[in-house]
Amino acid sequence: MNNFFIDVKKPSIDDWLREAKEDPESLQEGMYLVHNGIVRQTPKVKVRQGIDNGSQVVSMEFSYDEKKVDQVIKETSRMQGIFHIKVWLNKGILNLGDDIMYILIGGDIRPHVIDALQFLVGKIKNECVIEIEKRV
Repeated sequence: MNNFFIDVKKPSIDDWLREAKEDPESLQEGMYLVHNGIVRQTPKVKVRQGIDNGSQVVSMEFSYDEKKVDQVIKETSRMQGIFHIKVWLNKGILNLGDDIMYILIGGDIRPHVIDALQFLVGKIKNECVIEIEKRV
């Protein structure tokens, strides 16, 4: 089974974990981490840079470059101790509380899995997606 791909429909994390644990490579895995990014009310510029102009996010336009995401997934899959990756990205106009992305990473030990998750989420957010916050 190829575990490195972009899933097309909103996933069930329970299903993802069940599938991951049924894979023969799961015998090498000692940890899974899940990331669930959601649309928040606080603007990115306030959270990341401390700039507060009093505005609040009411929705977000979200899109991504599938080829770039696929490359980042392949790059992450080559990291030490990583055996399982699944990624789902939403797209379109998203409202507060809507899911932006789900990512599941499975690997041998905690430091490898944490590093891989941080690397993958960072690369996707910084190199593969377009997020346009709609504010009031």
